[in-house]
Amino acid sequence: MISKTMQDAVNEQINKELYSSYLYLSMAAYFEGVNLSGFAKWMHLQADEEREHGMKFFQHLADRGGRVQLKAIAAPQTDWKTSLEAFKQVREHEAAVTASIYALYELALKEKDYPAQVMLQWFIDEQVEEEKNAADIVQQLELIEAKGTAVLMLDHQLGKRGKE
Repeated sequence: MISKTMQDAVNEQINKELYSSYLYLSMAAYFEGVNLSGFAKWMHLQADEEREHGMKFFQHLADRGGRVQLKAIAAPQTDWKTSLEAFKQVREHEAAVTASIYALYELALKEKDYPAQVMLQWFIDEQVEEEKNAADIVQQLELIEAKGTAVLMLDHQLGKRGKE
């Protein structure tokens, strides 16, 4: 059985993961609107992945006799000035998610919640990849912005996500 404190914290994390999905879906809509379908596809896949993350937390609570309590999801931003601005927000958002997962892990340690610690280790590893991907794209976009070329090449590359 999961403690009430841990249950509440996991429910908060579910909300954060579902907000992440909503944010990336909003970014997908933005990129569709500016005719960058590769960027949009990348964001659609990212939104799907974040929903899956929320569902991992959801299932963890359900499996341990906890009660999932879904809360309202905040409305995400809908417009960005540039692709670089959007991906900088992705990078910042992923860093915030990492901090949230670390805090949840610290709580699991304090609560001596060993199943949560095991489950959270997967998320800790996943966040290394999430932050690296976002940072790499920001770096590429900064190079593109400095040179003023290759946005369509990057759009094509991002559109290949999931085909490898």
